[in-house]
Amino acid sequence: MAHAPGFTGSPLDRAEHIRLTPEAFEAARADPAARLLRLDGIDPVLDGGDGLGWDALAQAPADAPLALLGLIDGIPHFTALVADPTRDGRSPGIFAVLDRLHPGDAATFAAARSLISWHARHRFCANCGTPTDIFRAGWGRRCPSCNTEHFPRVDPVVIMLAEHGTGADARVLIGRQPSFPPQRFSALAGFLEPAESIEEAVARELHEEAGVRATRVRYVTSQPWPFPSQLMIACIACVDDDAITLDRNELDDAKWVTRAEVADALAGAADASFIPPPRFAIAYTLFERWLEGA
Repeated sequence: MAHAPGFTGSPLDRAEHIRLTPEAFEAARADPAARLLRLDGIDPVLDGGDGLGWDALAQAPADAPLALLGLIDGIPHFTALVADPTRDGRSPGIFAVLDRLHPGDAATFAAARSLISWHARHRFCANCGTPTDIFRAGWGRRCPSCNTEHFPRVDPVVIMLAEHGTGADARVLIGRQPSFPPQRFSALAGFLEPAESIEEAVARELHEEAGVRATRVRYVTSQPWPFPSQLMIACIACVDDDAITLDRNELDDAKWVTRAEVADALAGAADASFIPPPRFAIAYTLFERWLEGA
């Protein structure tokens, strides 16, 4: 069976009731059992095994505001809102750490990372330009000048496999960006645009990047992606014509692969025709689901 998509399955109770009143937030901060996420910049620090490291809340830096991630087993868990937006990029070692993290802990970290990044990038009111204040236990910012309230947003992204043929003869289209490691291929992806449905975005991106035209689109699953804050919407799109017209501005290469080739790649076979994305990426899950007949 395919594993659950990466960055899902957090044990957090997001505790909306605490976000609603400053008194409840202060009570959570005063809880002697409250915990603080251990970070290196905005990367997770592990606990010595495959879990997130947590410290006593008393160890929080004095100059960093706190956000309540939620409750785990009734205990408040916080993150410090690191102010340095230059650390928003992916560090060289982040994916190796994520490969080790327990899936539920990876999901908890994803919430923290996206929230930290959002605060670092939204310190001023988009309506009037005034510096904003944090409220709702770290899950919002309010402008003291025009009273506009701002909340963390998620950018939707479609990620898809184009499928040509049926049954055992079916193949899927995979592509690679120039920034990928050698031999790594993945599903194609792109941001949804305003006034565009998921199905329309899938069809547009496939045609723009690879020149193929989708005739039918089916939804498979979704995944948060905290770099900095996307919702990946995984789909499979049927196409009638397998001719590829590559957009070199987007992709370095693209090719059709069979079920056997995908199975070999996921199994890590030495002679596999491509290297798949890491297991915590939804493209990996999409390959698994396709092999299972999704």
